[in-house]
Amino acid sequence: MNQDHHPRPPVDQLETWVFDLDNTLYPASSSLFPQIDVRMRQFIADRLGLGLDEAFALQKRYYREFGTTLRGLMTVHGMEPADFLAYVHDIDHSVLEAAPRLDAALAALPGRKLIFTNGSERHAEKVLAQLGLERHFAGIFDIAAARFIPKPQSECYDLMVRRFDFDPRNAAMVEDLQRNLAPAAALGMTTVWVRQDDHPDARVVMDDHDHMGHVHHITDDLSHWLEQVVATPKAPPSVR
Repeated sequence: MNQDHHPRPPVDQLETWVFDLDNTLYPASSSLFPQIDVRMRQFIADRLGLGLDEAFALQKRYYREFGTTLRGLMTVHGMEPADFLAYVHDIDHSVLEAAPRLDAALAALPGRKLIFTNGSERHAEKVLAQLGLERHFAGIFDIAAARFIPKPQSECYDLMVRRFDFDPRNAAMVEDLQRNLAPAAALGMTTVWVRQDDHPDARVVMDDHDHMGHVHHITDDLSHWLEQVVATPKAPPSVR
């Protein structure tokens, strides 16, 4: 049931914070996710006997239609997920720089903090360790925990809420893809979109920008936004 008409509590009083991982806790301009993108294309080309251009087109079509490329490969081609996840996440995480400002902002932010990712738990652990943020998160809900049902399909949000046993109406979700915030808002969560003009998948999901009613806050600087949450009691940060 859509509960978005219920009054939302002030952001500094929320009890649970749910963060996406890739291109949210680190900038989309980082050279990390492009590595994953290249390996997805190569995996598809090798497994399906396609040229790289054909594989890339299929990769993005499945991403747009199914929420993740993996879900499309599983649904259409019956692929097992383990090999795909191991291959595409076999990347150089050292390109990520530590994030001391975000570290300090998360330390000052009250409430339990969780990771909700369409990637694997192992990948999330490596990213958090490289960023120096692992100490802040009480749990990781990855694609395996979601039974390989990706965001933005509502079923995985229900699974995540049940797994960590929290009230969505007293929680926030932070994402780099605003379409993934719609199911969170429907559950009553406060939503925060980390908007980035150089996002690698902006063209794939550009039509989503026509529907913004489920986005409650927008920022192009997550650390700054979280600093405002703590610095301005009982008032939401300004949209920027």
